[in-house]
Amino acid sequence: MTQFPAPRSAPFGQVHVGRVAARTLSAELDRQAGPKAGLLVHVTAESAVLAAAIDGLLPDDRLAVLAPDAASAAVLRGHVRGLGRWVADRVRVLDGLSEADPVDVIVVAEPVIGTGEDARTRIEELAELLGPGGVLVVAGVAVPDRRAGDSAAAELSRQAVLFGTGSDLVLRNSPPLRVHRLRFSAAGAATADRLAPAYRPSSVRLTRDMHIDSNGVAAAGLALGLAGFLRLARPNSRLWLLPALAAGPVAAFFRDPQRDLPDDEAAVVAASDGRVLSVERVTDDRFGGAERFLRIAVFLSVLDVHVNRAPVAGRVVDHFVTTGGYAAAMKPAAEHNVAAYTVLETAHGTVIVAQRTGLIARRIVQRAPVGALLARGERLGLIRFGSRTDVYLPAGAARPLVAPGDRVRGGSTIIARWE
Repeated sequence: MTQFPAPRSAPFGQVHVGRVAARTLSAELDRQAGPKAGLLVHVTAESAVLAAAIDGLLPDDRLAVLAPDAASAAVLRGHVRGLGRWVADRVRVLDGLSEADPVDVIVVAEPVIGTGEDARTRIEELAELLGPGGVLVVAGVAVPDRRAGDSAAAELSRQAVLFGTGSDLVLRNSPPLRVHRLRFSAAGAATADRLAPAYRPSSVRLTRDMHIDSNGVAAAGLALGLAGFLRLARPNSRLWLLPALAAGPVAAFFRDPQRDLPDDEAAVVAASDGRVLSVERVTDDRFGGAERFLRIAVFLSVLDVHVNRAPVAGRVVDHFVTTGGYAAAMKPAAEHNVAAYTVLETAHGTVIVAQRTGLIARRIVQRAPVGALLARGERLGLIRFGSRTDVYLPAGAARPLVAPGDRVRGGSTIIARWE
């Protein structure tokens, strides 16, 4: 019986995988619609990752699971049978990796610890079981290791540079984990049409429909920390009230609401909240100057939601930043401000999202690395404190449905439709 090899050493002891980490590890399975095949490795009956993966099963899905040893495999079989026929018909417990068929997603249910060589051996072995465009999801401990250059976490980071399509830091776990998604063969842009927006563990949930982005949590925490320091340093002063009262509005600026996507498959959705500044057909030297685009520009005030989303499903093929000024985002000169461009390959041609700074906005956050597949409406970054987003669509393939002055909501308002 060939099992997944145990690490040579475990410098952090037993690594706990909590609910948030489990959901993050299984998220790649959850976001793929339609029939799919998954493989969970190093999983036990008590695994939170197994529970999360089973919760996301669809009728035509298939899930193979591999326990760390024979005794755990026997318990796991009984556990799967005990969950009922519906689950037992879709979940198969393997005796070894040699029994596994090619799959769309592999999830290593326990964080990889030990040496860099251990991690490299595991990744190479599992990569052979991935189908074309398949994804390997693996976690490492996000805590400094005295063997930093030869640790499993360091090797996972190197693999992420070479093959990564995204990483998430899960702070709400003990110890904190960093979850990497690795793809070793190209996935076509059409694959993105089958995906749902990815789960982001760094956002803090306030209600069912409202989260706060991790940037807002950090900013509000700094404001409260400064208030506490001033309260102690100057007990007779009320100066501490300024940062204390600012913490709430700062956090609110980074609000990240859930949005319902339109059912229309031909719809292009807004990349951000705000007011439409212009709808025009342009050529742009930054994209070669030959192709003509339909550009829809949206201004975001400080009161708007500043999380940016993918207007269409596609594969990120390029990302670049241009230098420039910091003109007020509602002015025509803002077209030449500092900006970050995310280039998507889609079934309809090249689509570009430009995140532009403004008079106050000086910080662009882009979270979609080259090679990542983005679902329509998926979060790709944010801009801090007033800004502008431009969506560039192939001019001959899309028809605009908004006009200057219209208000739009990122991820839900239809701004154009594919012809």
